[in-house]
Amino acid sequence: MVFAKQKIPKSYWEALDGGTQSFFIRESAVVFLFLELERNTKFFIGKNRFTIMQFKYPKTKKIEKIDNYHGTTVSDPYQWLEDYSNKEVKEWVNKQEKLTHSFIDKLPQKERIQKRLNELWRYDERTIPWEVLKEKRIFFHERKKDDEKWTYFTQENESSEKIELINPNKWDENDSLSFVVPSVDGKYVAFGKDKGGDENPKIYIMEVESKKILNDSVTGWKQGRVSWLHDNSGFYYSRKPLKGEIKEGEEYYWDEVYFHKLGASSSEDKRIFFCSEKKEYYHTANVTEDGNYVVFYRNTFGKCEVYFKRINSDKILPIAEGFNADYQINIVEDKIIIKTDLEASNGKVFITDIDKPERNNWQELIPESEDNLKGVSAISGKLYLEYLHKSHSKIKVYSLEGKYIKDIELPDIGSAEIYGYFSKKSIWVRFSSFLFPFTTYKYDFDKNKLSLFFKPPINIEVDNFSTEQVEYKSKDGTKITMFLLSRKDVKKDGENPVLLTGYGGFNISMTPYFSATYVSWLEAGGIVAIPNLRGGGEYGKEWHEAGKLEKKQNVFDDFISAAEFLIKEKYTNPEKLAISGGSNGGLLVGAVTMQRPELFKVVDCGVPLLDMLRYHRLSIANTWAVEYGSSENPEQFEYIYKYSPYHNIRENIKYPAMLITTSENDARVDPMHALKMVAKLQEVNPKGEPIFLLVRKDSGHGGGTTISKIIEQVSEKIAFLMEKEGIN
Repeated sequence: MVFAKQKIPKSYWEALDGGTQSFFIRESAVVFLFLELERNTKFFIGKNRFTIMQFKYPKTKKIEKIDNYHGTTVSDPYQWLEDYSNKEVKEWVNKQEKLTHSFIDKLPQKERIQKRLNELWRYDERTIPWEVLKEKRIFFHERKKDDEKWTYFTQENESSEKIELINPNKWDENDSLSFVVPSVDGKYVAFGKDKGGDENPKIYIMEVESKKILNDSVTGWKQGRVSWLHDNSGFYYSRKPLKGEIKEGEEYYWDEVYFHKLGASSSEDKRIFFCSEKKEYYHTANVTEDGNYVVFYRNTFGKCEVYFKRINSDKILPIAEGFNADYQINIVEDKIIIKTDLEASNGKVFITDIDKPERNNWQELIPESEDNLKGVSAISGKLYLEYLHKSHSKIKVYSLEGKYIKDIELPDIGSAEIYGYFSKKSIWVRFSSFLFPFTTYKYDFDKNKLSLFFKPPINIEVDNFSTEQVEYKSKDGTKITMFLLSRKDVKKDGENPVLLTGYGGFNISMTPYFSATYVSWLEAGGIVAIPNLRGGGEYGKEWHEAGKLEKKQNVFDDFISAAEFLIKEKYTNPEKLAISGGSNGGLLVGAVTMQRPELFKVVDCGVPLLDMLRYHRLSIANTWAVEYGSSENPEQFEYIYKYSPYHNIRENIKYPAMLITTSENDARVDPMHALKMVAKLQEVNPKGEPIFLLVRKDSGHGGGTTISKIIEQVSEKIAFLMEKEGIN
């Protein structure tokens, strides 16, 4: 393709012909030409557009800092950016954001994407009408088309008038309703209110009949995971100690279970279940459906211990100890139903009498299968087992004696969840797929039929798109599955804009679910690719463990191999390949960009972990050492240092364009990762593709707290990716 010189000012061609640094990028029918006119000034030519994009990165000071890791010295001149409370850091962030917005806010794609996202996300919606255990009273959430947040309602029964209980739309814009837990008779609700996505809910108690907020308060901070006693005398909750009650910095840890007596002072709350030796564990208490027992979990990622006690006893008895596996417990009819991956990578089910909880008394109830068992629900007198078959849901029904009865016939290949009580008839199923928004059904066991309760009124030309699952080999020969979403008329000519996204960690599965981001990309003519990477939970315990600790590089190899497959099979080419990931997925895209920058055109790196040598020092992050390891361990330091994105930035490398985002109120991943990464990339590549930073205000790890804010944030990301991909 050749430009007609007469359409471009002669002086610019003279600059080009005179040897000014330049490079060409072919993007389908569009060629973009960037001319380096002066330091950090970009000249931008596009189809039907002729604009000059000028930017100059803010100056970032360097303060020499050398850390010694077991004899290896590591320079970290941007360590000062870790203190986000520092005025100078915030001033630097403001300058970076001003630069980013000067580019993104002018993109024509942004307005069109915002319009489509509003269509896809804004409609009248409601959740399952949840009937409490002891009465006919119903509770549910509802959101009208123009609402920013969900409102909580109740009804005395299915035919009675609905009553508004909690409406966060009337609160401050940044306040959000984090959870609601009704008592078993519906007389009270406990709810959590947090601010700006900070994941620090405060528990309030409302009397439903009067809508009065009681004077009850509880101890600590990050209060949640409420479970009521059946007589309404009080409830169990989990919390963390306040700053000053514990060693400095450790207030993010020491999660413990307390009991609050309704009407009593918080000073009388009793500490019930905890661990005094290890600060990283999480503790939860659940009162069983029959009200006779309390089940206690002590969790770390992927493994747990389980205990229980009788409701009128203080003696806590073990069911499973030693952190040798993951467990999920149901207690029904004085039987303990135990779902575990102990000696079964895909999971199996055991049963034992309530008086014989010890491991040597367990009887195998349902054996391990080829599919991955994700959960067991005791509903309407039976056991409903949720499996993943090639990364999509199957639900099988068994008797309490372990006899297989049937499969629930789901609407399509997708992701399903099932809800209900063991002692009640109502059975609810929520289902979603890539082109199928979350839809609620009521399940009729006798007819094996799903009856539609609520379907989002979204207009998508489903017949124009296709979903397929392909298989490719990773670097070491391991077979990896990958979902591909595209228009049916897509051609394998190597010119398609592809959005490749993944996660690969913490036993989390990438299953088919509806995404407005995916839909907007597909409707623009792109392809979405979602590989099921090792480290995830799609194929059982061994699959997860093959992508953690010293095997973390397998995750990056799986993702890189996905990109190579897409290029080799003519779905796309490196100039048309965008990658996206958040949190652990942000680590993923950060690592592969440092390892194979030539494969990708543009990168969306959200709330990421990028400095893996220091990640564990901030907030709750040391909790994740069971997944990543820690630089404080000499052996683990060696493999972490090899892939830590921040420490593998190299000079004289052509990196793809990157938008790196973080959130001020992120309660999980500290903003320092994004800040330091941006500073170092801008330093080593000042004249390359743009490296932009956005710090989301009044937002947490999951983004904004209102629909408008979420749409704004997502549209910025998609617009940036589309602009760099040449999708106009």
